[in-house]
Amino acid sequence: MRDAEEFDALYAACSRRIVGHLYLVTGNLSEAEDAVAEAFARAWQRWNTVREADSPEAWVRRVATRIAVSSWRKTLNRMRAHQRAAVDQGVPPLNEDHVALLQALQRLDVNERVAVVLHHLNDLSVADVAAEMQRPVGTVKSYLSRGRRAMAGMLTEERREEASHG
Repeated sequence: MRDAEEFDALYAACSRRIVGHLYLVTGNLSEAEDAVAEAFARAWQRWNTVREADSPEAWVRRVATRIAVSSWRKTLNRMRAHQRAAVDQGVPPLNEDHVALLQALQRLDVNERVAVVLHHLNDLSVADVAAEMQRPVGTVKSYLSRGRRAMAGMLTEERREEASHG
């Protein structure tokens, strides 16, 4: 019974956080939830290995990220459909800053997006991001630098467009 209790504790402690991470990576809540559910199913199947990992949460987040990224093209189509459905159902829209941030994140390279979300929005250190992405620290620093530079350019460009149209 200890296995189930440990697994349930992990799920309770981090599932929402991982869904939030993947929502920022994919821009689609249902895709994020699906990827996290699949990652936890895989974690349960390999629980003896996962529970011994340095960070079971990082293991689940890494697997969930891979699942979500592998279906990126499907995610974009689903996101568009979800946005239309949300408008039809009267769900309040995100504010302009959130929309701009999500759009900028979506335009980044997948590795840059994952690094930016892990570091800046999940508050992981560069070393932790490198471990989770299974990349050298220098590579992650490069992803972060390029991602920040690209996002700054995109967000600045959007502000200029708003100023010229508004």
